[in-house]
Amino acid sequence: MAKQFPVPPVVFTPSTPTNRRHPIPGAGPSQPPAFAPPRPSTSSAANPLPFMSFDIGPAPSNSAPPLFTGNIGGSGASFEDEPPLLEELGINTRQIWRKTLSILHPLRSADPSLHADADLSGPFLFLLSFGLFQLLAGKFHFGIVLGWVTVASLFLYFVFSMLSGGRRGDLDLYRCVSLVGYCMLPMVIFSAVSLFLPRGGGLIFGVGMGFVLWSTRVCTRLLAELASSGDEHRGLIAYACWLVYMLFSLLVIF
Repeated sequence: MAKQFPVPPVVFTPSTPTNRRHPIPGAGPSQPPAFAPPRPSTSSAANPLPFMSFDIGPAPSNSAPPLFTGNIGGSGASFEDEPPLLEELGINTRQIWRKTLSILHPLRSADPSLHADADLSGPFLFLLSFGLFQLLAGKFHFGIVLGWVTVASLFLYFVFSMLSGGRRGDLDLYRCVSLVGYCMLPMVIFSAVSLFLPRGGGLIFGVGMGFVLWSTRVCTRLLAELASSGDEHRGLIAYACWLVYMLFSLLVIF
């Protein structure tokens, strides 16, 4: 048998409403709301955190912005004395132009002393031009060209390491990448000339072979001059260079 517990009645005493609504005519007297929370007192005793008032006056009218008479950055140099942006980035345009002219003549030997100071600005410009001419032919080969040049430089550097037995002279991987990139100039010219040659004929193959031999001759001489034991294995170096630039010519032809 369940035991019953007495529950006392709960009585809610409504407080006095602060805002009474206007009675609607014919609806009878208005009833007070069921519950209305009491409003807090505005006296200072009931409010332990009174608001503080700040008197902010107007700014003085005779104030002027500060004038900086010293040099910017604390140095004595002005903007006219600053070096050019290309020089700050390490891009020597005169050196790039001289290296380009040394390779541009097919019958004149390139000067190895110019290419001893390696850089990647000129090779990147030649590779970008090669890709743009291929883009005019309807081929998007930017990634392929950059990848092939990187692999070709590693291949030639590995060949030199195997042939010289560790005696590479002034030839390091950075100079090898620079030489392979600068010797791409004949391939860039071939890529531009191929836009005006008929596809699939023997003419474009003959012209391509001439530009391949041009790049191979220049690259072989520069690599042999910069390496200490390059003259002993000039034939093997020429064969490796011929394979590299033959791939780029096939990329142009097909």
